[in-house]
Amino acid sequence: MSWRALEQADPELAREGAERFKTGVAYLATIRKDGSPRVHPVTPIVGQGRLFLFMEPTSPKGHDLRRDGRYAMHSAVGGPEGEGGEFLISGHAWPIEDPATRELATELSSYEPEDQYVLFELGIESVLLITYVDDRLVRRRWKQA
Repeated sequence: MSWRALEQADPELAREGAERFKTGVAYLATIRKDGSPRVHPVTPIVGQGRLFLFMEPTSPKGHDLRRDGRYAMHSAVGGPEGEGGEFLISGHAWPIEDPATRELATELSSYEPEDQYVLFELGIESVLLITYVDDRLVRRRWKQA
């Protein structure tokens, strides 16, 4: 399911997630060839109803995603007390070869991707948003039907 589907299903949750991903680094978990997890810092690109990642062609995370597209991605948090909340998504990723889509991702990006970077689009299957209201932890979930 695309980011657009999340926007349609729960616009507020999608907005909260996009804000957290736009603040900088997020952490992408992929699956190594031996089945163990691997975590990488990434810069997500959210816009036009889509979620993208650029990465070096030799990146271990790219090799992981080409072999097994399953991933989880967690936003950075504001500090040890979880300031600003947390946003976590999981789903499947796939490489994008289409030049028009690459151009869109480049336009939406907060940095200038190198020509050799590989582009991935991330589909979303589940979402968790954690916020703190009056010192109380509040969880909001969404899952693909």
